[in-house]
Amino acid sequence: MSVVSIQNLKKDFGGKVLFENVSFDVNPGDRVGLIGANGTGKTTLFKIITGETEASDGGAFVGKNIKVGYLEQHACQGSVRTVYDEALSIFQPLMETEKQLEEIACALEDGSGDRDGLIELQNRLNEQFQASEGLTYRSRTRSALLGLGFCENDFSLTCDKLSGGQRSKLSMCKLLLSGSDLLLLDEPTNHLDIAGTEWLENFLSGFKGTIIVISHDRYFLDRVTNKTVEISGRKSHWSKGNYSAYLKLKEERLESERRQYENQIAEIKRIEGIIEQQRSFARERNFITAESKRKMLEKKKAELVVPDPPLSKMRMKFTPECETGNDVLFVKGLSKSFGEKRLFSSADMEVYKNERVFVLGSNGCGKTTLLRILTRQQKADDGSFSFGANVKIGYFDQSLESLKGGKTVIDEIWDEHRSFNETTVRSYLALFLFRGDDVFKNVDSLSGGEKAKLCLLKLMLSGANVLLLDEPTNHLDIPSREILEAALSDFDGTIIAVSHDRYFINKLSTKIYRMTPDGFEKFDGDYNDYAQFALAQAKEKPKKAEQKVNLYKLRKERESEINRLKGKISRTEAEIERLDGEIADLNGMLSTPEVSADYEKVIALTKELEELTDKQLEIMDEWEQMNSRLAELKEI
Repeated sequence: MSVVSIQNLKKDFGGKVLFENVSFDVNPGDRVGLIGANGTGKTTLFKIITGETEASDGGAFVGKNIKVGYLEQHACQGSVRTVYDEALSIFQPLMETEKQLEEIACALEDGSGDRDGLIELQNRLNEQFQASEGLTYRSRTRSALLGLGFCENDFSLTCDKLSGGQRSKLSMCKLLLSGSDLLLLDEPTNHLDIAGTEWLENFLSGFKGTIIVISHDRYFLDRVTNKTVEISGRKSHWSKGNYSAYLKLKEERLESERRQYENQIAEIKRIEGIIEQQRSFARERNFITAESKRKMLEKKKAELVVPDPPLSKMRMKFTPECETGNDVLFVKGLSKSFGEKRLFSSADMEVYKNERVFVLGSNGCGKTTLLRILTRQQKADDGSFSFGANVKIGYFDQSLESLKGGKTVIDEIWDEHRSFNETTVRSYLALFLFRGDDVFKNVDSLSGGEKAKLCLLKLMLSGANVLLLDEPTNHLDIPSREILEAALSDFDGTIIAVSHDRYFINKLSTKIYRMTPDGFEKFDGDYNDYAQFALAQAKEKPKKAEQKVNLYKLRKERESEINRLKGKISRTEAEIERLDGEIADLNGMLSTPEVSADYEKVIALTKELEELTDKQLEIMDEWEQMNSRLAELKEI
């Protein structure tokens, strides 16, 4: 049975059809990549599945007893709860039950209300609470947050103080705790650095349920999905396999459709020729033949399937005004801190003509700051850098701050190129899909993708021979990313880029610098080369460290700690079981007529039950910490 069945789905807004006749099934265990250009209706499809939006026709039918978890594109946005409270909010029904039990306990202690009725309700709620794992939901929430990289100090931060990546992880934490059977993930890698994205990939690989994910991150799609659905031209196409597999099948499908169309056209022309020839003979039997062929022709035309016209795509070409020398950039001992926080120090980097250099590192390590220093928007604390002869820099800022607020699209270009006439400016804007009245839109009203395209046009017109690119693919859909990759591949100049788009890095990179607080580490090649080298390096470091210590002493100490932990874990588990028995006995006593009729006895037993439950929670926390430490020791 399908987890979700999409049947002849249609959605229009004010008469404008977003998509129609969309049909596909999602089966248990599927990992579906939902792809398509911006504006094709992917997020709308999610909202139809969740019931937030109604379909214009057809339907999205979720299987019986399927619990849906939805990770929105802007996770936890607008929430002012603390990290811990936001994570706990997934257990709202349990918290309400817990509060109700506290109120019942107070009422019994005060002697107010129907004592027998309250005791009966208390017993029933206690059973429900325990059956729903209410005794451990707080410790499970804490463990999940710690596992996702939050520290204890982060628990009290309010959500509005979190970065985009932290909000995404917090929302993912809620999904992890929710016990959902189906995860709907809308751009889950937005705001995540490469390490965060790889963590998400590992989490999804171990997830036992079903996933539908909207993403423009092709590397992520290849790692996570086993089925692909594309919405394009208001229709849907799907196939088994990840993104790369789908691309190959799509190419074959389009080629097959093209050949079939050409064959159908050829057959129609052949029949039209026969009809014309038969009519020219002007005999009765020829007219009969011509009429028969005419009916055949009408049938052929009715069966004719016209391939979808290609979607409008950007066209760009980066042409340098002049060539640089062989030496493009030398960075020596560069350092930067903000207050007590050190971003990087002793950074060295060498860039030569026609290299495609990518700078990688975790969020907050100073990648954007480095580019701002190189463009002289900020100053370094120490060190120096110098560009070579004839270098003309073009800078793409991920914040898109180069766009002037209040201007129209056409003025944004025209003001920097006063020698262009209106026709020339419009022609350039048309290359980036700004056509007709679009050129008079206010820049402030543009979407993130439209602003990115306008910035890329400005970069193209700059004639720069050295491009500094800060996350240039962030706001672009897959078709636009592919066009940018092709243009940069043909660029006869030098590129220095910051990006977490691993597919993009693989397409272009010739050299990678990894930023660390203590300097830059250089790797030659693309992202896959870097990942393999970094993995080998990570394995090598422990080996080098082991050579500096007494291996025998270290092993004995580790074995001793493992044995000590095993004993303590065993004793703790026995204590948990003992407490389980006592709690069960108390619940049993509370449900007996003799005890439930004795008000003072009920109060005493309820208090004892709460104390035992609190003690068990503390012991379970200790048990989780000891098991985590034991797992670490076993990996050493």
